[in-house]
Amino acid sequence: MVKSIFRKIFGTRNDRELKRYFKRVKDINALEDKYHKMSDEEIKNEFNKIKENVLKEIEKEDREVVLERYLNDVFAMVREASQRVLGMRHFDVQLVGGMVLHEGKIAEMKTGEGKTLVATLPVVLNAILGKGVHVVTVNDYLAKRDATQMGKLYSFFGLTTGVIVSGMDDEERKKAYQCDVTYGTNSEFGFDYLRDNMVFDINDKVQRGHYYAIVDEVDSILIDEARTPLIISGPANKRVEDYIRADEVAKKLIKDKHFTVDEKDKVVLLTEEGIREAEKLFGVDNLYTPENAILAHHLDQALKANYLFQNGKDYIVRKGEVLIVDEFTGRIAEGRRFSEGLHQALEAKEGVEIQEESQTFAETTYQNYFRLYEKLAGMTGTAQTEATEFIEIYGLEVISIPTNKPVIRKDLNDLVYKTAEEKFEAVVKKIKELHKKGQPVLVGTTSVEKSEYLSRLLKKEKIPHTVLNAKHHEKEAEIIAQAGRKGAVTVATNMAGRGVDIKIDDEVKKLGGLYIIGTERHESRRIDNQLRGRSGRQGDPGVSQFYLSLEDDLLRIFGSDRIKRIMDRLGIERGEHIDSKIVSRAIENAQKKVESMHFEARKHILKYDDVANEQRKVIYKFRDQILDPNFNIEEKIKEIREDFVEYILAESEIFPHTLEEDFNYEKLVAQLKEYTGVDFNEEELKNKDYEELKKYILEKLEKSFEDKFKDASKEDRERILRQVLLQVLDESWRDHLYMMDILKTGIGLRGYNQKDPLVEYKKESFTLFEELIQRIKIESSKILHNLQIEYQMPQVDPEIAEFLKAIEGKKVDEILNKIPDIPEHMEEKDIDEILKNLDEETKKLQAEFEAKQAKKRVKRNDPCPCGSGKKYKDCCGKSPKF
Repeated sequence: MVKSIFRKIFGTRNDRELKRYFKRVKDINALEDKYHKMSDEEIKNEFNKIKENVLKEIEKEDREVVLERYLNDVFAMVREASQRVLGMRHFDVQLVGGMVLHEGKIAEMKTGEGKTLVATLPVVLNAILGKGVHVVTVNDYLAKRDATQMGKLYSFFGLTTGVIVSGMDDEERKKAYQCDVTYGTNSEFGFDYLRDNMVFDINDKVQRGHYYAIVDEVDSILIDEARTPLIISGPANKRVEDYIRADEVAKKLIKDKHFTVDEKDKVVLLTEEGIREAEKLFGVDNLYTPENAILAHHLDQALKANYLFQNGKDYIVRKGEVLIVDEFTGRIAEGRRFSEGLHQALEAKEGVEIQEESQTFAETTYQNYFRLYEKLAGMTGTAQTEATEFIEIYGLEVISIPTNKPVIRKDLNDLVYKTAEEKFEAVVKKIKELHKKGQPVLVGTTSVEKSEYLSRLLKKEKIPHTVLNAKHHEKEAEIIAQAGRKGAVTVATNMAGRGVDIKIDDEVKKLGGLYIIGTERHESRRIDNQLRGRSGRQGDPGVSQFYLSLEDDLLRIFGSDRIKRIMDRLGIERGEHIDSKIVSRAIENAQKKVESMHFEARKHILKYDDVANEQRKVIYKFRDQILDPNFNIEEKIKEIREDFVEYILAESEIFPHTLEEDFNYEKLVAQLKEYTGVDFNEEELKNKDYEELKKYILEKLEKSFEDKFKDASKEDRERILRQVLLQVLDESWRDHLYMMDILKTGIGLRGYNQKDPLVEYKKESFTLFEELIQRIKIESSKILHNLQIEYQMPQVDPEIAEFLKAIEGKKVDEILNKIPDIPEHMEEKDIDEILKNLDEETKKLQAEFEAKQAKKRVKRNDPCPCGSGKKYKDCCGKSPKF
């Protein structure tokens, strides 16, 4: 009550923030005349002066305070330059959107309000710092389009623009990241981050930090895809036959007798009878012994594949390959595979070739990747429904910005039918009616299967139409752009993040604008709003309406009983519908339940990933230190060696408080030989207390180590130390990730023992992490102390080699024989002079030889000169193993 009164008097927080922004818009508008009168060169010079001032002032003041000081001028300049270069002038509401993004918040702006142009304002302002601004889009097409279009504006200010798309090599990526502004998709940015933390040379990193990111379609990327981990993996050597066997067993089990299916929570559970039947079919006594655990896991995934995942909705089969359909965008999720053997289970179900399951080499989530940025902002047409999640997970406040022109679209009540068949009959009837009068129609469906079913019904009625789904997404921009022309009928699976406006002409406006028909409610209200938002842009007329049935997934699972009772009471006949606010509220409540459920699921996943993320930060920070040429690697090796010696002593049952007479010297000598390759004898180790013994072993190991490297240059020595440490760290980290995956898979069972699975996971993962650190130290020390180094001389002409050897040994007779016209009798000082001259000539030749070799050096991404067909970095240029 008090809150309600307060809002009426002072307005909501959103209202108060908008008031502040619009006050500043007046100040920016006051500068418009000043910059309009300037020439292009004058504006550029003014911008460069601001840039110089900013870079000087941030040395003494907070960065954000300095940027705020120059925001009005920079925004006014960008608006003026945009008119000249792009022919587009930012609306006042777009200036507000730019301020919201600059402050690291989410700007909720309706479809057609020009979010792409809005981003240019904070991009130019923040690019002044030269730290790189990342603009994140949902697909390669949008990344290339926006980088090309907006790049002209950035170029006006002397800023460079790069774009990251799939298929680019490392050199191209590095160049793009060096630009002031870099466009790309969320997956490309995320995978580049993971790959950067797998390189063996700091110069092979492509990214240069995470300063400021603006995420377009922020709800799609940070909410819908938040549960999708980014994984770089390799083969895990699992048997293909096991997947086929598990699929056969799953298909023989009977639903509700041997297993139950919970569609709401997407879980399949075996009954007691089902476990017995599965054991019989597999031919094992106990499915849950350690040796049969893999069969139990495969069966679990096979049951999910057969009874929870539908062909045409969750995935499609194309050219003998199972491809994931993104539930939020309706597109093929290129390059993505379900993890933990689920994808293999689907391949077994569909009878296509089963691809190897993989082992994780590196992983993160979008949630944790985007939290790396010092400043993060986002924009979308629909964010308020997820405002709580944005503030809780990312610390991002959502500001709803009014439209440039009032929205006059009519959003009609939902129509609810008893069956899906009746619903689609009504939809086709409505489309036919609209098509006849020429009003364009956009129909939204929730799956590939349903879009194709509707397409078949429209073909029967001879209604020309276009289908846009995961199978026909190549021409999506062209299809969407044409969806507003007179008489157009477009059937699409989902309209999230399509990034192309549907424009209508005056004739279509007179007909009532674009008519939106939704054939089913999505689990998220936001996705429905995205479909509606395609109509009514920039004050255009339009209509939207949803056609539902009691057989739709959302109503069937969450609310059909209550609505069915209402329909029965009203005596609804076949083909009739109900149109009621009570029904609409029931549907919205069901959506809220699902949204809440998904939010909790994402929070739950994040809590687990946060544990791994803290470990990831430690490992990646150490990795960066090893790669850093200024890092004192020698000192680090000494520090590790001390821990290594303490470990060997502990393995020999010698501890700080162990009495000297209890030292097991025989075991210690054996352990030292095994771990270091250095020979010790018992006599030299006796008569020393723990600290003296440790010091003696350290000194001898250090001497052995120094002898090993005595002929190596400082550069070669450090390179070897770094590579050994990196290889051990990477191999150990991969094993650790595998162990963490296993731990996470089974940790939920602790709940049956009255223990909090998350607390147990934190405890056990910390123990695993301590073991990881210990393993890195032990393995790297063991390799370095057992290392055998062979020095190879450069390949030179045999005669020159012999001649150089003669010079080196100062074998005067041999030299004299090789040099013609030298008198038989010559004083020693004259011979020394000749040798000196020869030495200088040799050095010159050597320098020339090295220069030629440097020119011949193959770049890492060039084809390998050995002719293998691989890249040099993956073949002869691969980092050596020791």
